Amino acid sequence: MDACGVGLKASACFGRVKRRSVGNGESVIWGEGFGAGPRTKQSPKAAQTLKKTGLRLNAGGVAFAVLTSDVNQETMVFHGPMFGNRLADPKSVASIILGGGTGSQLFPLTGTRATPAVSVGGCYRLIDIPMSNCINSRINKIFIMTQFNSASLNRHISRTYNFGNGISFGDGFVEVLAATQTPEDIGTGWFQGTADAVRQFTWDNKNKNIEHILILSGDQLYRMDYMDLVQKHIDTDADITISCVPVGQSRASDYGLVRMDKSGRITQFCEKPKDADLEAMKNGGTFLRMSHQDSMRYPYIASMGVYVFRRDVLLNLLRWNYPKSNDFGSEILPSAVKEHNVQGYIFNDYWEDIGTIKSFFDANLALTEQPPKFQFYDPMTPFYTSPRFLPPTKIEKCKIVDAIISHGCFLRECRVDRSIVGDTMMMGADTYETESEIACLLASDRVPIGIGRNTKIRNCIIDMNARIGKNVVIANKDGVQEAERPSEGFYIRSGITIVVKNATIKDGTII
Repeated sequence: MDACGVGLKASACFGRVKRRSVGNGESVIWGEGFGAGPRTKQSPKAAQTLKKTGLRLNAGGVAFAVLTSDVNQETMVFHGPMFGNRLADPKSVASIILGGGTGSQLFPLTGTRATPAVSVGGCYRLIDIPMSNCINSRINKIFIMTQFNSASLNRHISRTYNFGNGISFGDGFVEVLAATQTPEDIGTGWFQGTADAVRQFTWDNKNKNIEHILILSGDQLYRMDYMDLVQKHIDTDADITISCVPVGQSRASDYGLVRMDKSGRITQFCEKPKDADLEAMKNGGTFLRMSHQDSMRYPYIASMGVYVFRRDVLLNLLRWNYPKSNDFGSEILPSAVKEHNVQGYIFNDYWEDIGTIKSFFDANLALTEQPPKFQFYDPMTPFYTSPRFLPPTKIEKCKIVDAIISHGCFLRECRVDRSIVGDTMMMGADTYETESEIACLLASDRVPIGIGRNTKIRNCIIDMNARIGKNVVIANKDGVQEAERPSEGFYIRSGITIVVKNATIKDGTII
């Protein structure tokens, strides 16, 4: 319906109109509301009546009040304006969280687990970030694609996000889509990239009312209302919308970079450019409402790896346009910006890609800063995780400065400075050893789970079930950047020492 006619009887009142709407706030005639429309058509006598009574029509062509003496002879016709942009409906959105590849950049933390299953912030897993953002955005149709070392990830998802004792999704679902091979696929491998992972499951006809597909990554730290992104996608009538952040020179080549025009349309996409290609991707940033100083500090616009596709566009891209392309960033998006309406959504909050050991280490320690750039504590948009039912942490004669101590820890006569103790920088244990068991281990010159007396540790990540003896020093005083010592229970990546899962570091060891 493009227009409507309203005939008013004598003494009728057309109530005061809210901004962009007609109705009482609970019931509106045209969607959420409408703004200015065509001018009102009225007869000369009606105009004279309005003039005498001192009443007027507003700029949108709607009367505040109309009084006529002879309704049979005078009829006023109001032309309703066109429909405005519709509101984004979470029920029309499905999200796909990509479980990642082999996770080589986070090795050895990914030696026995998928990247989204790596711990973060003391008691969370990386998968909890996009999952919680979806829940807080009221998106309850969630697919999770897994392939490598997925056992612990699948276990965490089933314990946390289910219809029983976990978080209830009402009419929604959380479905894990594991990599599979059909007889036709034998010899071609598993998921070959992000786009190939999605392609293998686009045949699923479940929930045909889904209009928009939200593609998410499982290795990032941020808080975001995805429906704001979807609303921008709808408002601009986009085929694809890419969430972006301004970044500086030092890390620009680590991301897919975009160039945007003043309308917000992406005109160029380049995955991890180098040298001259990197220089060509500078965007200026003046139209991003950034100060001149910030535009100089952040001259590039990076893709967050968060995309919204119209469902039909996504299916056509994967099935027909680029059936052999396996990755969104390096293959599909650079071509799609030339043929489709690809919009950019600028995200102006904290975001960190946790794709390397250094970024993982820095992002976790940044949580201990005062005040932190990002924090999990927000009653309006909480982050969810699996309940562990551990006892409260016990601390005896300790000095703790700028640290996060998770539940189930026992600290005795120690100093903890700018550290996370629990499930992240020191990732705790799967098992609990009693006092008598610990005494028995010590009596036989073996090392119990945990950290022994007079041990000093700096710039280190300690994986689960690690046993570190007495008088140990882990400091990397020589500043070694890369080292592999699996037989000794540790690796060094970017100058950071990682004690691997189930490792034993004997008494008196110096690293």
